[in-house]
Amino acid sequence: MKTDPSSHRKLSLIALPGACDLTEKLGRELGVATEKLEYRRFPDGESHLRLPSASVANEVALVARLDRPDARIPAVLFAAALARDLGAARVGLIAPYLPYMRQDIRFSPGEALTSVTFARWISNHFDWLVTVDPHLHRYHSLDEIYSIASAVVPAAPALAEWITANVEQAVVIGPDMESTQWVAAVAAHCKLPWRVMTKERFGDHEVRIDAPDLSGLAGHVPVLVDDIISSGATLADSARALRQAGMPAPVCAIVHGLFGEQSRQTLARAGIKRIVCSDSTRVAEAEIELAPLLAPAVAGLVSAACLID
Repeated sequence: MKTDPSSHRKLSLIALPGACDLTEKLGRELGVATEKLEYRRFPDGESHLRLPSASVANEVALVARLDRPDARIPAVLFAAALARDLGAARVGLIAPYLPYMRQDIRFSPGEALTSVTFARWISNHFDWLVTVDPHLHRYHSLDEIYSIASAVVPAAPALAEWITANVEQAVVIGPDMESTQWVAAVAAHCKLPWRVMTKERFGDHEVRIDAPDLSGLAGHVPVLVDDIISSGATLADSARALRQAGMPAPVCAIVHGLFGEQSRQTLARAGIKRIVCSDSTRVAEAEIELAPLLAPAVAGLVSAACLID
């Protein structure tokens, strides 16, 4: 369902490298203009940025995929400054995957609290932020570390729609207690049973994952739901535990597919039938589109700013 463009006529979208497809989808949903940031590196590795237009709209939003963030953050910060130089009064950031959220405590003395530092950078360069299911574990909301207006978009409706369309007689399963919030939300949307596995840690590298009570679920297909695939180890252990409990090969439906170097091989060896994720990252498994969910959140933040203006 398209949003009403009359509420955000000032807005235009700028696609950062790797986010052109997402920007175009979002532009169609919002009914606003889009353009692509021209980006390259000089021989010495420094960044060169250019926008085709000599001026930009009063309200600009950068659209960025921020997985593998260290290579992408300079372009994001430079582009925000460029948009202001070319006339933008306000600059927003649409980053479906928000990095540097997992370092939310000093696990060892002397560690950098990168979640706070990254939040400060973004808050200093942008006026608002839209993201999808950030890894809020010890933080209750983004407002604890971000000082700008923000909207957190839940991916549960999109995951639920995919599961309903693609998996018959599913049971939604979380690999650990941290996944409960996503599992419960997805199951509620598609009116499916759900369970959460138990994880017990015996040291830095030894973990045991046990299947939950699966009584009454014979014939159901387990769908493992979580916010992030990174190493794939937890999902692989969960899949093995489910197979040992007599369940069929599981499907994985994940919000953010980060995929570490060996994660696909790890998941394949565990007997996982299929893996899908949202298009917050640009990977082959990104079958779940977020633009229809992002658009109302973007329109809401821009409309609120118009009312204040």
